Amino acid sequence: MTHMPTSTASPTPLTGLVAVITGASGGIGRAVAMEFARQGAAVGVHGFANRDSAASLVREIRGGGGDSIEFLADLSTEGPRQSFADAAWNWKSRLDILINLAGADVLTGDAAAWPFDKKLHVLWNIDVLATIELSRSIGQRMKERGSGVILNIGWDQAEHGMAGDSGEMFAAVKGAVMAFTRSLAQSLAPHVRVNCLAPGWIRTAWGAEASDYWQERAKRQSLRARWGTPEDVARAAAFIVSPAADFMTGQVIPINGGFRFE
Repeated sequence: MTHMPTSTASPTPLTGLVAVITGASGGIGRAVAMEFARQGAAVGVHGFANRDSAASLVREIRGGGGDSIEFLADLSTEGPRQSFADAAWNWKSRLDILINLAGADVLTGDAAAWPFDKKLHVLWNIDVLATIELSRSIGQRMKERGSGVILNIGWDQAEHGMAGDSGEMFAAVKGAVMAFTRSLAQSLAPHVRVNCLAPGWIRTAWGAEASDYWQERAKRQSLRARWGTPEDVARAAAFIVSPAADFMTGQVIPINGGFRFE
């Protein structure tokens, strides 16, 4: 009598890996956390201002059978950044993946009316200094352990510029993150991979409320003729941190549907 082989489910790409995602309480961060959990990772969810959303996300991941925990930390100052780095590492006594997604929202709500200097100061503290300090602190532990992946977030237009206050601010801030990524990849080689995603027009909270001019511009400047979605970024992030991308490090990868220069 011939017996058919027993069917077993293949492990998902991130099964057994421990990931912590800063700024995971909304927008792109939430999509990344959900995608990582779907692919089998244990997911640490960082939040601060949007605490209810962070807690809700953890419940959703756990409700789907995943492993998740919430971290609340103000990443705009040095002390809480270091405490968060320690807590993230100590959760599972290791960290395989660090995603630096936390970023200041200066385009919507009360912050939209802030003067340029205040917006730049807040962006620099959260988007740049937090990324650098967390990456160096956790990256050194990964290097000593012999493995790990760090993924930062840049901006696709930082390298060629965009006119206006927002363009100047985000080019300076995200350009710094992109340059830092390339250098950190060399510092932590060969065992720790460091890359950066550079999203283009992604339909987050600002995009959903943008004027007709920006709606049309976003579609016109993408070769795919549409806004990107948080899920587009999440799927790219999941691939870059997975073992399938083991030979990719020190790279800045645009996620923009192909940019159309005007």
